[in-house]
Amino acid sequence: MCGIAGICNLSGPGRISLNSIKHMVSVQKHRGPDETGIYIDDHIALGQARLSIIDLSSGAQPIHNEDKTLWIIYNGEVFNYPELRDSLIKNGHRFYTTSDTEVILHLFEDKGPACLNELNGQFAFAVWNAVTKELFLARDRIGIRPLHYTVQNNRFIFASEIKSIFTLPDIERRLDPIAMDQIFTFWTTLKGRTAFKDINELPPGCFAKISNGKVSIKKYWDIPFYSPDEQTDSGIDDIVQDISDLLHDAIRIRLRADVPVGCYLSGGLDSSGLTAKVVGDFNSDVKSFGIRFEEDAFDEGDYQNLMASHLNVDHKEITATNRRIGEAFPDVIRHCEKPILRTAPTPLFLLSKLVNESGLKVVLTGEGADEFFGGYNIFRETKVRRFWARQPDSQSRPKLLEQLYPYIFTNPRLKQSLQAFFARGLENTDNPFFSHMIRWANTSKIKNFFSEDLKEQIGSYSGRDELREMLPASFGKWDYFSRAQYLEASLFLSNYLLSSQGDRMAMAHSLEIRLPYLDPRIM
Repeated sequence: MCGIAGICNLSGPGRISLNSIKHMVSVQKHRGPDETGIYIDDHIALGQARLSIIDLSSGAQPIHNEDKTLWIIYNGEVFNYPELRDSLIKNGHRFYTTSDTEVILHLFEDKGPACLNELNGQFAFAVWNAVTKELFLARDRIGIRPLHYTVQNNRFIFASEIKSIFTLPDIERRLDPIAMDQIFTFWTTLKGRTAFKDINELPPGCFAKISNGKVSIKKYWDIPFYSPDEQTDSGIDDIVQDISDLLHDAIRIRLRADVPVGCYLSGGLDSSGLTAKVVGDFNSDVKSFGIRFEEDAFDEGDYQNLMASHLNVDHKEITATNRRIGEAFPDVIRHCEKPILRTAPTPLFLLSKLVNESGLKVVLTGEGADEFFGGYNIFRETKVRRFWARQPDSQSRPKLLEQLYPYIFTNPRLKQSLQAFFARGLENTDNPFFSHMIRWANTSKIKNFFSEDLKEQIGSYSGRDELREMLPASFGKWDYFSRAQYLEASLFLSNYLLSSQGDRMAMAHSLEIRLPYLDPRIM
């Protein structure tokens, strides 16, 4: 992984400060502590801080094509790069590195934006065409790697992290009132927006072109849900075999690195399954890492140790005590670059520090499995509530929620109020947001603490109305389960889990996470 940054003049040639791009890169040193590189001319400055994982000796960036007309800076990994490289060599391309970065550049040279359809990976990159004076930026399908930008003072400025953009003295730091409303409704901003005024994020599955002073953004991929009549009629055994084969290959290519690759092992099904397949199919000497908690209600150490013992792996763990969480929380906020509604990212911040101190740069993690395999309770809750809605006066149907959430129905006096809590909106099963309405309404109560000034700036804005406009055209034809999955994956996974709990907490300690369950073939 790396940190990238750039400044592009929109109104023609002009001097760009070398110190400016140096500062933009240096503030992201935690993303790439191994080396830095810069390309600069009178139209653009490109910079990169590198975490060396593939081609340790010759993969320094920016990287150019054969005649130095194209230059690339890149944050990420493309796991199918050896196969793509072989094809490009057959087509006459000459390589001066063995990096995946150069593969992307030559593929873009051949196919333009269509090259994105062939990349199996997690990435954010920028390509500068020194002849046409055009800049191209792209981000991976689901948003594993970040990419932010702003258009100010006749410049297009971009970086992996917002703090890099803020190193420029003429960029104001102002919170966005609409973003505050979104975060305290959905836990995150909607796609394209950040917590800061006039600072944008390139949405997942999108690319941007900057040409003739104009910026255009297009979507090349969206989460592929389909209506029931378009879904597979394969038998369950065939589906299980197909997924098993795909997961095996997703892990295989994500173990490609010139440094050791470890595993997060939480004791849960997702990470345990990954670690078991790594040990059984690829590397029996893999190192695993887990988090313990001082409160029994949160601690899964027994399950971690059971798996570690069963798999005979070298397992290390760190206990995220309340004190440690409190002490680390300010650093967590700095790396998240947005308000967060819980301390959950902090243990992952502490865990990535343990991995870094153990000498590793890369780990496999289990994010994405719950979203795409329907593992979260919110999906079951949606099914129960729809079943209950068919007989809203039933006294037995809501008791299914007691089985789903036994830990919150322990107090008999709370049962009635909790049933009333989950009964809200039962009459709105056709609402596209039925699955998430209760959670969003509950979170929105925090906005009662907003200042009167902030409330006035937000006005009558409705995040739900904006989100409704962003839904796929075919959303209304999907089954309720697919709708719930899409909302969870496109909002919570893409904009919160993969960011605040994923990339930011890992890269704070120069650690790259790789996510086999989010292989595009599995999604």
